[in-house]
Amino acid sequence: MPKEYMGEVKQLGEYALEEGLITPAQLEQALKRQKEVGGYLGDVLVDMWLITEETKLRLLGRQMGIPYISPKDMQSLDLNIARLIPESLARKYLAIPIKQDESGLTVVMANPFDVIAKDDLRKFTNSEIIPVFGSKKAIEDSLKVIYPQKEGEIGNISDVLGDLSTIQIELRKETEETVVDIAKLEEQVREAPLIRLVNYIIANAVDKRASDIHIEPSDDRLNIRYRIDGVLYDIMTPPKYLQMAIVSRIKVMAQLDIAERRLPQDGRITIRLEHRQMDLRVSTLPTQFGEKVVLRLLDKGSFLIGLEQLGLEEESLKIFKKAITGNNGLILATGPTGSGKSTTLYSALDYIKSPEKNIVTIEDPVECQIRGIYQVQANPKIGLNFAKGFRAILRQDPDIIMVGEIRDLETAEIAIRSALTGHLVFSTLHTNDAVGTIIRLINMGIEPFLVATAVRLSLAQRLIRRICEECKEPYTPSKELIERLGIGDLVGKNPTFYRGRGCNRCNNIGYYGRVGIYEVLEIKPEIRDLILQFNSPGLIKNKAIEMGMTTLFQSG
Repeated sequence: MPKEYMGEVKQLGEYALEEGLITPAQLEQALKRQKEVGGYLGDVLVDMWLITEETKLRLLGRQMGIPYISPKDMQSLDLNIARLIPESLARKYLAIPIKQDESGLTVVMANPFDVIAKDDLRKFTNSEIIPVFGSKKAIEDSLKVIYPQKEGEIGNISDVLGDLSTIQIELRKETEETVVDIAKLEEQVREAPLIRLVNYIIANAVDKRASDIHIEPSDDRLNIRYRIDGVLYDIMTPPKYLQMAIVSRIKVMAQLDIAERRLPQDGRITIRLEHRQMDLRVSTLPTQFGEKVVLRLLDKGSFLIGLEQLGLEEESLKIFKKAITGNNGLILATGPTGSGKSTTLYSALDYIKSPEKNIVTIEDPVECQIRGIYQVQANPKIGLNFAKGFRAILRQDPDIIMVGEIRDLETAEIAIRSALTGHLVFSTLHTNDAVGTIIRLINMGIEPFLVATAVRLSLAQRLIRRICEECKEPYTPSKELIERLGIGDLVGKNPTFYRGRGCNRCNNIGYYGRVGIYEVLEIKPEIRDLILQFNSPGLIKNKAIEMGMTTLFQSG
């Protein structure tokens, strides 16, 4: 027997010969073809029309000692068993449970040699996984039966991309041209399949609780990622030739100029999904591989939650309520972008609003509309910045004012002056901790005695991922981990920690949602004295801790 018949090739070829599917001459021809083009012999035999895809899988299963399940056999599935794994896992690994007994769970898989897939399925089902072969198409068809598409749903990405075949040729041509026919592009971005694709990208992001959608071009691909609970995940990779059409469709929705691809653009989209109105802030950025697009999803209903649901500890919540129910002073929330500052301030305003008070805000953008509060959208393009809007609000006889962010000395001076003249003022800054807000105001040029007198409370916050309640399980961390985190003195001996195993609810991530951790600095007389003396941030923070302040580290 020739050398090329050895190993995998020999076995697969022998099985095909034994069953009379091919002749020795055809096998020699296939082996020669394989040397020329590479790949597996089974695929070459299929490409040469010598065997079918189903026959290839059956032979491969025989070679590897793994049974093959035909499409006909998959037409009589037990749906109760088939749904033992979540839809997300089934679609991710193209796997369907078909039998369960004392030996384990038999799962038909498009790739039964995928060790990671089998390990994930074993962890989720807590059963030994017995893989069998199935064709990719048969599994995909069965998944449509097991998890039927509900009326009104957009469908899955495979269906949507399949419908784009009518415009692929035109889009391919455009990607090769230096000058784009804008009229033709405008016509294509209104094609139903492309609209469905973009709608799917957005609806799928909402369904997965994403806060941002990233559409990222590279030299040979288009990658779409979602930020879920603060972490970016790869979601899908549409064909590269759809890049310009997808970006242009989003631009049309945001009323941006689709012909301008050299300058960054910002826009806004309002959508309604399942009786929820959402705003999408759109940002485009020209890169060497085309325009990169980020969509920030703003669910107006998610900003308004009760103060008790924010995650503040009991004593910190008590201090916060005391400060925000005062008659005057400056309340500052600080933290990086996406740390939940807007949610905290909206919740505070909703808590203290009443018919007896005139509450006015200036924001960029207005992320949540609150009944009973007058909200102004800043618009720097026409000269309406925070400082100018702030001055206008002061002429409206306000009791309570919120300014979206203190970005400059002018806005800081107005906020301080307003807080000292009988107004309760809310705003945000970007600093690392609560004490940092005090230092930032002083560094901006505000006199320490004004800061010490005007500021009532500074609240620093972060959002951390919450362990999924559905799959939470206890475990004991290693001593090395505890030492590395520096929490040995806080947890004692043999501490019990929790982690998420991964389940359908959390898309097998182990986390579901986020919760805030806080550092609340109340400006008590002792802290005020240190500010007046312009002491170091470390000294002020140590004094606050001595007086009972919980730090971000301790809160987390």
